[in-house]
Amino acid sequence: MATAAAAAAAAATPRRRRGKGGKGPNSDLSRTLTDCTRRGDAAAAMAAFDAAVSGPDAASDLRLAAHQYNQLLHLLASADRASFPAAAARRVFAHMLEAGAPPSEATITSLARAVAPSDPDEAFQLVATMHSTYGLAPRLRSYSPILSAFRHTGASTKAYAVEAHMAASAIAPEEPELAALLEVSAKAGDADKVYEYMHKLRRAVGCVTNDTAEALEGWFRSEEAAMAGKAEWDARQVKDAVAANGGGCHQLGWLCSGPWMVRRVKVGADGGCGGCGCRLASVDIDMEETHRFAGSVSGLALERETKANFSQFQEWLEANKQYEAIVDGANIALYQQNFAEGGFSLVQLDAVVTELRDRYNGKWPLVILHNKRVAKLMENSNNRHLIETWRANGALYTSPSGSNDDWYWLYAAIGLNCLLVTNDEMRDHIFELLGSSSFFYKWKQRHRVKYTFNKGKAVLIMPPPYSSEIQESETGSWHVPIEDKSGDERARTWLCIDRSGLTKRPHGSPIANGVAQGLTPSEASNGAGQRQPEDQAAPVTGKRKDRD
Repeated sequence: MATAAAAAAAAATPRRRRGKGGKGPNSDLSRTLTDCTRRGDAAAAMAAFDAAVSGPDAASDLRLAAHQYNQLLHLLASADRASFPAAAARRVFAHMLEAGAPPSEATITSLARAVAPSDPDEAFQLVATMHSTYGLAPRLRSYSPILSAFRHTGASTKAYAVEAHMAASAIAPEEPELAALLEVSAKAGDADKVYEYMHKLRRAVGCVTNDTAEALEGWFRSEEAAMAGKAEWDARQVKDAVAANGGGCHQLGWLCSGPWMVRRVKVGADGGCGGCGCRLASVDIDMEETHRFAGSVSGLALERETKANFSQFQEWLEANKQYEAIVDGANIALYQQNFAEGGFSLVQLDAVVTELRDRYNGKWPLVILHNKRVAKLMENSNNRHLIETWRANGALYTSPSGSNDDWYWLYAAIGLNCLLVTNDEMRDHIFELLGSSSFFYKWKQRHRVKYTFNKGKAVLIMPPPYSSEIQESETGSWHVPIEDKSGDERARTWLCIDRSGLTKRPHGSPIANGVAQGLTPSEASNGAGQRQPEDQAAPVTGKRKDRD
């Protein structure tokens, strides 16, 4: 491997003028930079650059392309601090501006990364003025090294200023940035800020990295954490807040006071914590997100469906809110029917309806089917009797000609806040219209019931009995899942954080992380107490596109 001295000597060797063969100082330096980038050798690249621009044989007209300056700045941003990359990065950037090469967001971000460890204030100034000076929009990666630097220096006020600038630039922090903000708040002893970032972290991630877990352990073992909290609180208000927030938090501040007990534990298959014994909740999206989600689906459906048809369905649904489960009829009837004698299996669909009625004390689900399917089925006398039975009991809604039944069963499940029985992964173009919002994923995890069949009997695979995400209980305890690469939920380690022996617990129903148990699915469709089949082999998604 070439040393920095060798690279500098190579750069200082007399060169011929640029000719047809691509020779000359620019091309030689370009090859050296490319080679150094491949090897990650910032020292050699910088030595070659310095020799080319200021050595005895320096070319007075040396000009590099913008991407070559960016190559060098990226190398310096990744270099060890002992090599003093900040000063070198400033020289490169100054030469870039003198040469008239236009900087990009990557240019300023790399410069800020190189400067941040030694001078985070300068780095923040570079990023904060990126738009006004160069017309460039910063990205999340532009801010992350600055927050990391303020995390190490403990400059909480400056870190909050960075976050405020991110918000003004419509950039949301992710786990590394939130962990930095949380730790700098902990160092400052600012309990309210730590609480704020705990909830921002809860909304942003599912499981945390071990580094974030260690930062949390450090805070909860501190004297400031022990002093944070209220001695008395309204238990009903807290319980109502937990329900309104989907079951996983109350967001009303630290409860109780005194030292925290912090343990790394395992969680049982039923959601029981191996530390405090609390049963974790299956967390739903909150009421505001539910209304927004329903409104989004409704708006898109009204744009793409015949407006009168979908509006009529909405009115009908408003008058019929008694359902605990919505059934994607075509998905079930076409499940594993891609063989020669296969077809639309009403037997399979009836098996699912029967299983749901057995599970919910005879209560009928709502089956959504396209009217074309129903008309075809009614030609068979055996089918006709079953369909008439469903209709008589309000268990069937037929979507009209020209409609896509996806909109109907999805809107019904969201609007009624109930379960949806389907193997549809909801990945096609319709669901892409909804975007990749985290609450869609959470809603699907919480409400979708998969199915398979065992000797003709439907086996329903209910949503998990608990959610692997940060949870705050109505008694003030916290449970934080730590990232696990195995994919086996049983192997996951959790932080169990509570004030054992000091926590006030309300009387009444058994509590699972603040959610009263024994509720109907529409009251708390979290799968608590619902049986999980032992065989949960991944089912094959059935074909089910109905239109016209």
